[in-house]
Amino acid sequence: MIKIAIYGKGGIGKSTTTSNISAALATLGYKVMQIGCDPKSDSVKNLMNGKKIPTVLDKLREGNGDVTLDDIIFKGYGDVLCVEAGGPTPGIGCAGRGIITAFEKLEELNAYEIYKPDVVLYDVLGDVVCGGFAMPIRQGYADNVFIVTSGEMMALFAASNIAQAIKNFGNRGYAKYSGVILNSRNVENELQVVEKALEEIGGSIVDVVPRDGIVQQAENQGKTVVEAFPDSDMALCYSSLARHLMDICTGGKKV
Repeated sequence: MIKIAIYGKGGIGKSTTTSNISAALATLGYKVMQIGCDPKSDSVKNLMNGKKIPTVLDKLREGNGDVTLDDIIFKGYGDVLCVEAGGPTPGIGCAGRGIITAFEKLEELNAYEIYKPDVVLYDVLGDVVCGGFAMPIRQGYADNVFIVTSGEMMALFAASNIAQAIKNFGNRGYAKYSGVILNSRNVENELQVVEKALEEIGGSIVDVVPRDGIVQQAENQGKTVVEAFPDSDMALCYSSLARHLMDICTGGKKV
């Protein structure tokens, strides 16, 4: 089982990128599970035809004590297994703690053993890398961490914080920082700006995702580009990215 965490600043296109990677991997024949780790709980929406699914914390808050895997895991496009950790009631509680609680429930219910996914993708908000949001980096959840960024200052600032958090855990055998995905925003000299920042942050650009209006067109349909426009250049781009990530995570070995 390949376990990948994808971090990035809120609004950078992290969930769009992750869900398109999931869809691409599914079309390549992998059994994929995507776990949204953001209080907005919209990570898998475009894999579920635009519909939000009940979150793990939603179900736990109902308080009946009988939460099952069928209550919290839903099949989306390409049979991707979709999970949303969820967040606390607005203004009450800690979102990071919510992620920890959701992960513990998935383990308690033996989700990974029962569904046996080939690939697990954790889509994680990276604005604040506190204990809960750092959970996928620690405890053996993820093996590799990729950071989605653009050439915008705040996106690079978040990338620097995330990379530092990974390095802080590096000597404990936790997840490995494996590079950044440049999700282009058409910033002037964007590639050069990111490359320059990485001289300080560390790591390298894994792939460049060009800015294309077809992404928004797909999202307006509640779908990934891979589903809505499978023959488009952007779908091929996401497929290439998915293959590249798998090559990095497996050392080129077939899963």
